[in-house]
Amino acid sequence: MPQQLAFAPEAFGVNGRPLRLAFVIDPLAHLKAGQDSTVAMMRAAEKHGHEVFAIEAASLGWRRPEHPGQPGVFGMAYHLSIRPDDHDWYRETGFEAMPLNAFDAVLMRKAPPFDAEYVTATWLLERAEAEGARVYNRPRALRDHSEKLAIAEFDRYTVPTLVSRDLGLIQHFIDAQRDVIVKPLDGMGGHQVFRIHRNDSNRNAILEMLAWNGRRTIMAQRYMQEIAHGDKRILLLGGQVAPWCLARIPKAGETRGNLSAGGTGVAQELTPRDREIAAHLGPLLWQRGLMIVGLDVIGEHLTEINVISPTCMVEIRQQTGFDAASVCIAILERLCLTPVA
Repeated sequence: MPQQLAFAPEAFGVNGRPLRLAFVIDPLAHLKAGQDSTVAMMRAAEKHGHEVFAIEAASLGWRRPEHPGQPGVFGMAYHLSIRPDDHDWYRETGFEAMPLNAFDAVLMRKAPPFDAEYVTATWLLERAEAEGARVYNRPRALRDHSEKLAIAEFDRYTVPTLVSRDLGLIQHFIDAQRDVIVKPLDGMGGHQVFRIHRNDSNRNAILEMLAWNGRRTIMAQRYMQEIAHGDKRILLLGGQVAPWCLARIPKAGETRGNLSAGGTGVAQELTPRDREIAAHLGPLLWQRGLMIVGLDVIGEHLTEINVISPTCMVEIRQQTGFDAASVCIAILERLCLTPVA
């Protein structure tokens, strides 16, 4: 079981040497340094004195070892020097194929979608774990926790919800709840999220499109008026709750609070209910190897459990000074002092 860790971001490395930290990411050119949590962690790692490597997920692979005991999982690793300029934020100082167990820790930070290529990456990363690599979030846990459907394990914190591909059941749910949100299970950034009123004239068309006429499973949830005050992103770091969340407030005339959909992020202290939810989920998810988790809470209800490259670290630091990225590096420092389980 992973140990509980206090928020104490001091750097010390392992045996007096810097750590070698690899970040598995989307193409470097796609990262927006001024708002990207992964870039924030890279900057924190270098500030702590560690070596930073980037491995684009598409370069992950496995080859049969020539000799017993040799690693098979590799990635094309960029050795980076990080710069403060958000428009010119890194320099490549090396590029070579490296086995993943050559790093002290590997952070899986590829963004959604959770598609066949993402699943393949988790299979390769799980094989790298078997070869001695430390990978966070752990690949098996990434596969096991659907960001939408994972709330079913914690239904005491949720609103009335239906997951189904049966259009008749979904129609009945809408009739009963009167005002609902419907969304695909593999969506991200507010994409294909619709609000449907009981008397909505587009109701049938939306459901037919979203559920592919009954061939795709979707989620329907009772609409929560509290979204007007923000869809709160609560960070869990090493099983502990960060002291600030980011309330993503929808723009006028919009249902979705996602920043990518035009929402405004406002850092807030956690409510007692926020802390109750986070305190219950944090240690359990950490035990499963989920080091960085983003809980989405609207009002007093849990709506999603984000485990695939959770964000909002930059906005929280800018508004409150709490440096979640530095905390993550401190957690890795402590983990790297203990033997691989």
